[in-house]
Amino acid sequence: MKGLEGVQNVVVIGLGMTGLSVVNHLCRLAQPLDIKVIDTRETPPGREQLPPTVALCSGEWQMDWLLAADLIVASPGIALATPELVQAAQAGIDIVGDIELFARAVTKPVVGITGSNGKSTVTSLVGEMAKEAGMNVGVGGNIGFAALDMLAEDHDVYVLELSSFQLETTASLSLKAAVYLNLSEDHMDRYTGLDDYSLAKMRIFRHAELAVYNRNDLATRPEFAGPMTSFGLDAGPYGLVELDGREWLAVNGDAVLPSDEIALVGRHNVANSLAALALADALGVDRGAACRTLRRYTGLAHRCQLVAEQHGVKWVNDSKATNLASTVAALSGLTLQGKLHLLMGGDGKGADFSELAPVLAALNVQLYCFGRDGHLMAEQVSGAVQVETMAQAMTMAAASAASGDMVLLSPACASFDQFANFMARGEAFAALAGELQHQVGGAG
Repeated sequence: MKGLEGVQNVVVIGLGMTGLSVVNHLCRLAQPLDIKVIDTRETPPGREQLPPTVALCSGEWQMDWLLAADLIVASPGIALATPELVQAAQAGIDIVGDIELFARAVTKPVVGITGSNGKSTVTSLVGEMAKEAGMNVGVGGNIGFAALDMLAEDHDVYVLELSSFQLETTASLSLKAAVYLNLSEDHMDRYTGLDDYSLAKMRIFRHAELAVYNRNDLATRPEFAGPMTSFGLDAGPYGLVELDGREWLAVNGDAVLPSDEIALVGRHNVANSLAALALADALGVDRGAACRTLRRYTGLAHRCQLVAEQHGVKWVNDSKATNLASTVAALSGLTLQGKLHLLMGGDGKGADFSELAPVLAALNVQLYCFGRDGHLMAEQVSGAVQVETMAQAMTMAAASAASGDMVLLSPACASFDQFANFMARGEAFAALAGELQHQVGGAG
């Protein structure tokens, strides 16, 4: 395998789905390797699936293993600033991630998607477009399947969602096209500031044949020597035109599809659809297949997903909104007859929520705040209700909601203070919504 010449001892940091995919990939190689795994959790997930030839150190760091390694493969959740990795790097040991191993092994076309919000939607949308066109496509990375697991399936093309964490340890990923969707404050507990965070995301363009940026968010425009194009909610290469009184998605001014025929909800998803079109074009996806997909694709779970509706009240799960920008995007796409009952809170990750006040001031909204940092959101608007748990907030919303209202979970925070992940939070919301929908306004 290219890039592993002279490598004998490999240490994988972090197990779970990603770490296990790395181990399995390395074991598939013809090159014999001595593979060890370090996970600081006492009982790391996936340990029972490790091959017997792979040693595991759990609950602590094993520095003699690290310093004897020829290559360290770190899971995205492990920051390069971790003292043990800093020491290894200072010793001259190469530290990469699973996406870098994928980059060194893949032989088929790949497109990559990064950004603060919308990555999963665009990744899934491009994947669905490729499938509709009859392509054997692998969709994964930071969503769904681990990239290295997909490599074993020998797909014709790959569509990868790439987080800033993954890009930090990726240096040689060649892409047919790469898109940077948007930039907003997130993960400020890991980065020194917004510029530092954005620099990690800009790494996606390093070896891209085509760079795609957001005209409406110029922080996403790279200093790039190669071909570039852009998308945005205006006239432009991938943009909007008016034709016969209707707004259309357009490519270089040529109308492609009326925007009101897109199945996804919200203006942010019109932009996401344009970004997806740019990547689909780069992969050679038939335009008809792309448009058919846009007409039917309703989005992913936990992303503005309608989970219950009764007595004229809609319950919408947007648990994937783990930062403020994502919540603001969801709010800007809403059309509502009655009042919005908005549930926010969790682990704020050090974010500044002052931007929330003017957004909520423009809405007919009752705000319910819960979790560790709920008070930070409650401070931004008068009349906010502050409770300990999401369930308490939902019960209060159900008691006051009326026909035409919406109860929206769009937390603007990570879930880790009270839930295992945003999926668990969204599933809990959906389950309780199913029970509470019958009690709306005292009904039932």
